[in-house]
Amino acid sequence: MKFKKILVLQHIEIEDLENIEEYFDPSNFRFTKIRLYKNEKIPPNLTDFSMMIVLGGPMDTWMEEKYPWLINEKKVIKKFVVDMQKPYLGICLGCQLLGEVLGGKIIKSKKPEIGFFEVLSKKDILEDDIFYDFPNVFNVFQWHNYEVSHIKSQEIKVLAYSENTEFQLFRYKNNAYGMQFHIEIKNDTIEKWSQKKSLTDTLKKIYGKNAVNQLKKEFINKQKDINFLCRSFIYKFSKKIS
Repeated sequence: MKFKKILVLQHIEIEDLENIEEYFDPSNFRFTKIRLYKNEKIPPNLTDFSMMIVLGGPMDTWMEEKYPWLINEKKVIKKFVVDMQKPYLGICLGCQLLGEVLGGKIIKSKKPEIGFFEVLSKKDILEDDIFYDFPNVFNVFQWHNYEVSHIKSQEIKVLAYSENTEFQLFRYKNNAYGMQFHIEIKNDTIEKWSQKKSLTDTLKKIYGKNAVNQLKKEFINKQKDINFLCRSFIYKFSKKIS
């Protein structure tokens, strides 16, 4: 049997696919992970891949001098999404990279969203063949200080927003999605991400010394719903992959 290959661009070791890897059918799909933080090169032949997933990370889209691999990454995303029109999912940083290559601006958020926040669906979500059954309001994990802005194109539909962030979820044409939030998190994700000192310090500033335990307890209460949203999304999105 020939597997469908998914190209994954990873920006930091601790931010992996999490439940996304669990929910894709292993009998049909195989992941090729490129660890950009280790200067691994993106395969030149993108036609080998049926889908691209670009994960999150602590860097920002404009940090090309510090992270020079961002330059080529943006070119590859644009080629895959715009020129080849193949299925794409960008999460957090991956969402912002998509927004930038489509002509948007990445701006500092008026208020950082770090923790669990409500996201509200827009009317256009009802016409989307993947997210049409998402609730009017759903609670998801966020960790960002920057966001996509200033995209004016009839080819882009904003499907969901939050009080502080307009582009929480958007679609380009019918093949690419930018998702500012995280529905992929697992039982140990928050603790794993918090192992990075700079991230832990940020949490403590917002939630106090017991920040990690507080967020882990909150996730336990929301885990069932978040996992359901992720599983539902992956099931439908996998059907788009040829």
